[in-house]
Amino acid sequence: MARPGSGLLVPVNGMGYPPQNLARVVVWEWLNEHGRWRPYSAAVCHHIENVLKGDARGSVVLGQVDAQLSPYIIDLQSMHQFRQDTGTMRPVQRNFYEPSSAPGKGVVWEWENDNGSWTPYDMEICVTIQNAYEKQHPWLDLTSLGFCYLIDFNSMSQTNRQSQRKRRLRRRMDLAYPLIMGSIPKSQSWPVGSSSGQPCSCQQCILVNSTRAASNAILASQKRKLYGGTAGNAGATGTLSVVRQSNTFAGTSFWSPTSTGTNNNNISLGGGQAKAEQMQLPLSAANFPCSPMMPSLSSAHGHHTLTINGQNNLNRPGTQRISMGTARGAIPAGVPALPVKNLTGSGPVHPALAGMTGILMCAAGLPVCLTRAPKPILHPPPINKSDMKPVPGVNGMRRKTKKKHLRRGKTPEDVVRRYTEKIKVIPDEDCTICMERLVMSSGYEGVLQHKGIKPELVGKLGKCGHMYHLLCLVAMYNNGNKDGSLQCPTCKTIYGEKTGTQPPGKMEYHVIPHCLPGYADSKTIRIVYDIPAGIQTNEHPNPGKKFSARGFPRHCYLPDNEKGRKVLKLLIMAWDRRLIFTIGTSSTTGESDTVVWNEIHHKTEFGSNLTGHGYPDPNYLDNVLRELLAQGVGEDNLKD
Repeated sequence: MARPGSGLLVPVNGMGYPPQNLARVVVWEWLNEHGRWRPYSAAVCHHIENVLKGDARGSVVLGQVDAQLSPYIIDLQSMHQFRQDTGTMRPVQRNFYEPSSAPGKGVVWEWENDNGSWTPYDMEICVTIQNAYEKQHPWLDLTSLGFCYLIDFNSMSQTNRQSQRKRRLRRRMDLAYPLIMGSIPKSQSWPVGSSSGQPCSCQQCILVNSTRAASNAILASQKRKLYGGTAGNAGATGTLSVVRQSNTFAGTSFWSPTSTGTNNNNISLGGGQAKAEQMQLPLSAANFPCSPMMPSLSSAHGHHTLTINGQNNLNRPGTQRISMGTARGAIPAGVPALPVKNLTGSGPVHPALAGMTGILMCAAGLPVCLTRAPKPILHPPPINKSDMKPVPGVNGMRRKTKKKHLRRGKTPEDVVRRYTEKIKVIPDEDCTICMERLVMSSGYEGVLQHKGIKPELVGKLGKCGHMYHLLCLVAMYNNGNKDGSLQCPTCKTIYGEKTGTQPPGKMEYHVIPHCLPGYADSKTIRIVYDIPAGIQTNEHPNPGKKFSARGFPRHCYLPDNEKGRKVLKLLIMAWDRRLIFTIGTSSTTGESDTVVWNEIHHKTEFGSNLTGHGYPDPNYLDNVLRELLAQGVGEDNLKD
């Protein structure tokens, strides 16, 4: 059905928050590895809210409501999701939306992934799509939200504006998200909960209170330095603009605990221009009783206004980097840090042990900071096309590969005879191809017949000297790429020019004016591989079936020095021989029928080495030379 009206460009100040005396919808979200806040389902959010009502410091076992989430626990004290089998920890947040928005109505917008299943959009995107749908806009441009997609409501499709790839989308009805009344909860910290009474002077509370005050003071100081605000000066009125990380940000708070004189510190959270709601947060000294309580809301000296803007900037990758960077730098002195530096287990503390320790310490009311894994620097700073220069000593700046060309005039018998010599005295040992004795006939007798090659004939490979039935070598060749080359199955020595099954694509290479870690005196060679998805041919595992090409274009880096240029020349040769990639099963995602690397390692991380695919790595160039040699691409192949 055609939808009347004009399309919609999403404004920057899209979604707002209702006044505090109205109801609002609660959506719990977790932060994925790409810096996006992903919503839990409505059923899971209802479960979390029910646990929260009973015990604000407790843990939520997600498997009780969703069997697929059985390994996961949410610790409400630290506001983290913990995976019990791997130790992976991810931040969670409690977000709020209008009751008339998509989550309040139980509307879920989803897109179809490559497996044919449906993936829900981020909640911010879902709210925006539903808003445009209700206003009967025919299309919606998501560019201003950081996505190069165009939503077409007439065809119910999503189009990538760069690749023009289309995916189906759908709108379905589900359980509405939980509805709450009253004011938005203030920032959570340790300890969490509510109580009244006089502060306690026990050692535990002294430690908690002093670290809390130090944390707030350090964070406020960093905010002033980062944004140039004047908050905190006696008699001054300063405006400090910060990014709203979460309505229940754990471990730190956005206000300073001390105030002298008469101050009006207007802390603006968010960057949109929608009408803001005002929350009066007068501050007091950092006195907290042993029983958990929320921050005090009374002060005799200061008048501080916390402004939450209408735009939900929280889900924008750029603002998240600012927030998370600031949070990492705000670990006060005296707070024990559990160095979970890498969730793959390469840190000094095992992730599962560190995660459980953090949860137990938080539950006991003790301050603890889990050091988050820094993000890898995958790409260099933006580069103008004029700054990309040819690599010295290398012709051109790009190569293309097409479908393989058949080598005519080379039958399997010709190839085998070319690289073997007959032997008269046959040793009494096994043929490692058919596992029959060499003095006996080939195990392929009766299965494979070729003119001129009898089953009892035995040949010796010229370079390595290993011996096999000639008929077995013919069978091995027929089962391979049939490119005119042979590879000894025992020692992997290559005879002839080995080629692979790499799909068609292009390879570009140029010098950029930046240096790699460990190579401060050299510029950088950047290699860009680009292979599109397509149909498998007879040389591939499943002829006639589609294959995917994830992560392209792929950017790789070499130092622009003598050895780096040598490696590039050999990589170009390997590309021409179709040896860089192949079609198989991804070792990282488990996806089959996709383009994967073919045992020649590349450095895809530009400015760090957090994944093991970056620099500094003093042994990489020598290692990749050995890997190229194992594919038959050695320095002796280079032409002067």
